[in-house]
Amino acid sequence: MPSKKKGQPIGKRLFKLRKEKKLTLKHLANETGLATRFISQVEKGEIIPPVSTILQLSRALEIDSGVLLAEEKKRAGKKSDEDYQKRTEAYTYETLTPEARHKHLKAFRIFIDPKSEHKAVSYQHVGEEFQYVLKGKVEVMVGENRNVLGPGQSIHFNSSIVHRLRNLSSKKAEMLVVLYTP
Repeated sequence: MPSKKKGQPIGKRLFKLRKEKKLTLKHLANETGLATRFISQVEKGEIIPPVSTILQLSRALEIDSGVLLAEEKKRAGKKSDEDYQKRTEAYTYETLTPEARHKHLKAFRIFIDPKSEHKAVSYQHVGEEFQYVLKGKVEVMVGENRNVLGPGQSIHFNSSIVHRLRNLSSKKAEMLVVLYTP
């Protein structure tokens, strides 16, 4: 079950932006391919969406993804990095480029729990993706192609192809992920 935290600012900002643009949940669902129930859960802060979902929602709202992520670093203030990181079902992530409004490159540090994979969503978004493994052994499936990467190894691929990650190691994996979105 996805991690639940009360008062998720991403969800609140998503709800506010959707209302400001006078869009229904159904419209946003048709623009993203996401279920209306899922989008509603994100807006209510019941689910923290993965990065690829934030990109899909941002594109549908015609905003920069940084708008949904920008306040996170400010909110963290003097709190630890762990307080700043966002947890999804099997991984945590933090944006490394919170001020990258209207930029095409977004960078994230991703931590994948031991022996786990991203379960909730298959990842697919317009653009390119670069992944660099800092710690652990990670399987990166790009379509039907299996790539196994260890520390210091990287992959660059067309992110419009369905892709997913899985941590093959018994310790938490850490990656640097850079997304290019046109």
